[in-house]
Amino acid sequence: MISFSKFFKENQLSRVAALLLLLLLLAMGGVPGYLTGHWQWKQPPPVASLKELKQIRKAGLTVPGWQTIEQAEQQIGEHKWSLQVIKKEGSEDTQAILLLLPQNGPMDQPEVEWTEVNGWGRSRWGKWDVAQYRSAEFTVKPSVKLASNIETKVEARFFRASTPQQTFAVLQWYAMPNGGNTSPLNWFVADQLAQWRKQRTPWVAVSILIPMEPLGQVEKSWPLAQSIGETVQGALMANAI
Repeated sequence: MISFSKFFKENQLSRVAALLLLLLLLAMGGVPGYLTGHWQWKQPPPVASLKELKQIRKAGLTVPGWQTIEQAEQQIGEHKWSLQVIKKEGSEDTQAILLLLPQNGPMDQPEVEWTEVNGWGRSRWGKWDVAQYRSAEFTVKPSVKLASNIETKVEARFFRASTPQQTFAVLQWYAMPNGGNTSPLNWFVADQLAQWRKQRTPWVAVSILIPMEPLGQVEKSWPLAQSIGETVQGALMANAI
């Protein structure tokens, strides 16, 4: 069993390493810009899939094996999200709410949008109590459509959210072309590296809400949450990011 102190120490080391890499990238990018007078951060390269990303907000995402019951743009916090109710094909009662916030422009950055979802939950149901929180991992297997032979890893947040009317199992992460993570820092580092190649790293904030038994054990919903997460990440990688 891993002790809390060891876990904390390893987590701190990974954060320090990411921060050092970030500082190195800023230094390497800043010196040429200072000498030439052209600051790359003022006008970053375009996001190649920006049109596809904006379309998600308007029309939602086609999720293989799932039928869209309804979809609409929804103001959540300071952003407009795609709110999509999906139903598993061949099932009468397996449904989920899919909230997607795609990148909206070349200067648009992820900013821990999970607080907006929490606020939306409270405003919609009057209560949004989080419990049984844990980090979660899943992978997207290689496919012909993705044209990749490498499994894509996603590190997400998984927890139970209780409201007066409904209890949900919630899965959240930032989807990117090379995987996914819950921290904006991971996207920032990936985007800085991409800009060195005159490219960008597009992103989509994903929040999946799966109805579950009132105040039940969220782990019972993990197999379904994992399956939907893998399908959504794969669909985004194949069609938008």
